[in-house]
Amino acid sequence: MKMKSALLGAAAAVAFAPVMAQAAGHEGPRGRDGNVSIIYWQAPSILNPFLSGGTKDVESASMIIEPLARYDQGGNLTPWLVEEIPSVDNGGVSADLTSITWKITPGLKWSDGSDFTSADVKFTYEYCTHPEGGCAQATKFEGVTSVDTPDDLTVVVNFGQPTPNPYGPFVGGESPIIQAAQFADCIGAAASTCTEQNFNPIGTGPFKVVEFKPNDVITMEANDMYRVEGKPAFATVTFKGGGDATAAGRAVMETGEFDYAWNLQLAPDVIAEMQEGGKGTPVAGFGPLVERLMLNNSNPDPALGDMRSVKQDPSGPSEHPFLGDPAVYKAMSMAIDRPLLVEIGYGQAGKVTCNWVPAPDAFNSTSLSCDTQDIDGANAMLDAAGYMDTDGDGVRETPDGVKMSILYQTSTNAVRQDFQALIKEWWSQIGIETELRNLSASVFFGGDAGSPDTFQKFYADVQMYANTFNGTDPQAYLGNGLCDKAPRPDSQWQGENISRVCIEGYDELHSQLSSTAGIEARAEIGKKLNDMMVENGGLIPLVHRGRLSAHANSLGGVALNVWDSELWNVADWYRIK
Repeated sequence: MKMKSALLGAAAAVAFAPVMAQAAGHEGPRGRDGNVSIIYWQAPSILNPFLSGGTKDVESASMIIEPLARYDQGGNLTPWLVEEIPSVDNGGVSADLTSITWKITPGLKWSDGSDFTSADVKFTYEYCTHPEGGCAQATKFEGVTSVDTPDDLTVVVNFGQPTPNPYGPFVGGESPIIQAAQFADCIGAAASTCTEQNFNPIGTGPFKVVEFKPNDVITMEANDMYRVEGKPAFATVTFKGGGDATAAGRAVMETGEFDYAWNLQLAPDVIAEMQEGGKGTPVAGFGPLVERLMLNNSNPDPALGDMRSVKQDPSGPSEHPFLGDPAVYKAMSMAIDRPLLVEIGYGQAGKVTCNWVPAPDAFNSTSLSCDTQDIDGANAMLDAAGYMDTDGDGVRETPDGVKMSILYQTSTNAVRQDFQALIKEWWSQIGIETELRNLSASVFFGGDAGSPDTFQKFYADVQMYANTFNGTDPQAYLGNGLCDKAPRPDSQWQGENISRVCIEGYDELHSQLSSTAGIEARAEIGKKLNDMMVENGGLIPLVHRGRLSAHANSLGGVALNVWDSELWNVADWYRIK
């Protein structure tokens, strides 16, 4: 049984390049098609998505560990490790909307041959919500009060209030199940110390880890315990990380060295030239992916030591000296020419957006405007707020005398570096001095609590990247703006509120969303939360990006998914003979 999300409606993923038609006659024994080679130019650094918010880590792990349910390429909720999607109609969701009961498919095995049971599901909840730990996916469990296990095949998730959308916990690639036996000693503060478990998770997915070299390559082999006979078709996987998007695209579409290349963040003419190589096909679709500027609402000054980029007393040194002023972040946004960014960076694979959540359509706010660059208006706004260049060096100072100089970081990528150069120039025209920094994507999007260069630590004033959410309901994603979700040293720098923003009324409105039923009412609240985040300086949206990847012409079964892990159906891939 599949359940169409009520929030998707007609806003299914829009493909702007065709997914290859699949050839018939691909049945046969497991492992029949040899090796499949995948390249993610942002190399995975860990295979535990609870300890990393990086898409590269979530998606590579999705081949090994799985959720109870996930979303297919049309945004439909689909059973994965369960018999059916619970609902009020079938009795799986309580009439008062305070609990959801999942029935696990009988006979499921972990790759080590042991039974997959409800105890593993409950353990996963306890692992992610442990008060002494840090979990990158904590918002998935927002509102959950307990998880019960009446028997080995039944999981009951209880909520503290009526929850019309109970499909956050254990749904989608960001909320998989980990094995209780393997991670038993990795609870709380010990989570990040369990290298063997985090690099080699035991799973229920189609593949299992043979060897993991962080920021380099993962070698996998077919899971003999996988529940579907004859799947996966591939006996082994070579999952290569590193390099850049250009090399990844060429490796599939020009040289044929790899079978699948992810996230080809390249200019349209570059993609077209690669496709002429004849070895592969680009596939793409629009989901909620947004390239944005995150603004640090805390103080990244190195002089603060261990409390650098940590939000504390709103009136103290933890506050950013000027990015919290609406005149500043609105002027910075006004100075940007978004249509030009779309043209040079993405072409048809991009759209101008003023929103944090541009999809599904029901949640796409129309109240914000940012299509037209206005340098003069930005300068006038800063003048009126008292930000002046008193010494004539072209850089404004705050009324307190702090020079308006910022560090702007992002991951190393040709499109992003082009964006940085343009935005730096536009900001110079409004008196803001900008230093550019780019970091290896494998490090920047990694979850290493000891690294100073992760996007979670945010040791800069502004950073640019894109992210998205699983499914068609942004409730958990909008939870990234909750005050208590800011990364901190005592959470091992995990947390989804990257901007460290704390907006009056936001938490209360999000709680209201959690208990509101009906698509129209939920969408109205969701749009208000979106607007609050943008208008209060949490981020500056730039481009609504399509997902663009490529697969070899000899690779069948690929179904690009913008609502879940892009590798969601890797068990169905096969070699076209």
